[in-house]
Amino acid sequence: MCRASFRWSFDRIEQKGFPVNNEQIIRRAYELAEKVDVKGWVECFTPDGTFTDMSIGVTYRGPDGPTGVGQTVEVYAKAFPDMHRELYRFFSVADVVVVELALQGTHKGPLPTPMGILPPTGKRMDAPCCDVFRLLNGKIQSFDCYPSGTVIFAQLGVLSNIEAAIAHS
Repeated sequence: MCRASFRWSFDRIEQKGFPVNNEQIIRRAYELAEKVDVKGWVECFTPDGTFTDMSIGVTYRGPDGPTGVGQTVEVYAKAFPDMHRELYRFFSVADVVVVELALQGTHKGPLPTPMGILPPTGKRMDAPCCDVFRLLNGKIQSFDCYPSGTVIFAQLGVLSNIEAAIAHS
C-alpha cells in the first residue's frame, strides 16, 4: 500500500472563496501545530474545547494556562523539536473527523508523563496514532488523541526499564 505524503495549504483554498469543510478545518489545525503556532492552534477550538491524550488519560481544557489546549503543542515541540504529524487518511461523518497518522520526531527535550519527566533519549519515534475530532460551528469542540504509548516508549528505548528511565520529581 502506498502512503503518500503531501503538503497542503489551507490558505490557498480559503483565499479563493471555496467553502471550507471539516477535513480542511482539521488539516489547518495540524498545519498550525506543525508550525508551533500555539495561538492559531488554540483559536481552532471552541472556548470550552478539549484535547484528551487517551494514552495517559489527561484532558486539556480551554484556551489558557497549564491545562489549556495550547500546552499540548508546546510540550511536544519542546520534547520533539522536529515533531511531524504524517497524515495518512481522513474519515468524516457529519461533525466528526477521524484521522489515521503517525507521530514522528527525535526526542531532544524533556517529556512530561504521569510517572515523571522522561529526559531526552536522542532516539527517534515514528508511532501510529488515531485522532478523533468533534466540531461545532467550524471549531474543534473535542479532540481525543489515541497515540500508541507503548510504541513510543519502545522506540525511545525506555519500555524495557521504564522505572529507571523516568526521572522522579
